[in-house]
Amino acid sequence: MIFYTHERNFGCRLREYLYKGLRIVNLENELLRVGVLADKGTDIFEFLYKPLDTDFMWHSPWGIRNPATFVATSHTAGSAFLDFYEGGWQDCFPTGGNDCEYRGLPFGAHGETPTLPWEYRILEDTPERVSVRFSVRTVRTPFYLERELSLERGKAALHIRERVVNEGRVTMELMWGQHPAFGPPFLDEHCRIDLPGGSVDCTRLTPNSRFQKGTYPWPLVPGKDGQAIDLRQVATIAADTTDTIFINDMPEGWYALTNTQQKVGFGLAWPREVFRCLWFWQVYGGAYDPPWYGRTYNIALEPFSTAQTTVVDAIQDGSAHILEPAGSLEARYVAVAYAGIEGVKRIAPDGTVEERK
Repeated sequence: MIFYTHERNFGCRLREYLYKGLRIVNLENELLRVGVLADKGTDIFEFLYKPLDTDFMWHSPWGIRNPATFVATSHTAGSAFLDFYEGGWQDCFPTGGNDCEYRGLPFGAHGETPTLPWEYRILEDTPERVSVRFSVRTVRTPFYLERELSLERGKAALHIRERVVNEGRVTMELMWGQHPAFGPPFLDEHCRIDLPGGSVDCTRLTPNSRFQKGTYPWPLVPGKDGQAIDLRQVATIAADTTDTIFINDMPEGWYALTNTQQKVGFGLAWPREVFRCLWFWQVYGGAYDPPWYGRTYNIALEPFSTAQTTVVDAIQDGSAHILEPAGSLEARYVAVAYAGIEGVKRIAPDGTVEERK
């Protein structure tokens, strides 16, 4: 396959290539390089801050696998996602979290979109700005999705616009989430999480959780030993725990993850009317179930439309988005990199990072 783009090595630029047989699109400027797996979910597998050579994304033990060249031994509810989960950042739709049966059909973990190939079209390719529109139609549901990624010259900010359309002639319910995961060497015990507050749901805990069950205000949560745990502080692998907790009632949709020793960080700002809850997946060495077997150290801070982990549960508690025939839902958000500071007071919807003094 031959791709035709401007082979420019200054300002904003695009690169299209094949890796392990999969189409890759790189968006790049002087500060960022963003790698996108077009043939697998439009996963962002690389978010590299070039001045410090820092890739914020976590990479799973098995890395990128081409679904066309890998045959699983048998099907499991989560295998369609987990067998090909390279880490990075997924768009999860129209369900998320756990497997479920929706409208008489089975859905695996995190829905349809993370394992589907997406088409794409280059909208702009100039030294001042690059923009690519990715699109896909789901198979077991009647949705059409567009995802536009854009970089501007001299700015360490990836602007994202997404739109969902119900192409069916029946009313459909959905849940929607963003699944960015962060790992070493960026992630370590020097990392701090800043966000505007909220209510922390610690009621769905694992057997080796470090928390006491309950709901608490951000950021202090009681541990099993009775001592307060500051959720702003990323733990070491010695904690030997794993959990997913849920942060509700945030006054604004943003967070920042800063390595205070390296003085570099990643931030995300999103519309709360679309993504109402922040999931906090934390794997501090304690994930011993398949396929992890204790090999992983990572966290994920995931804006989701609901605190429920399947679209069926979201329908039951009234937190599912509902689209009438021909109805649509749109979200605009921004992911940023920054350096030279140890904490963040706020990330504005346009990507402006305000330092916490």
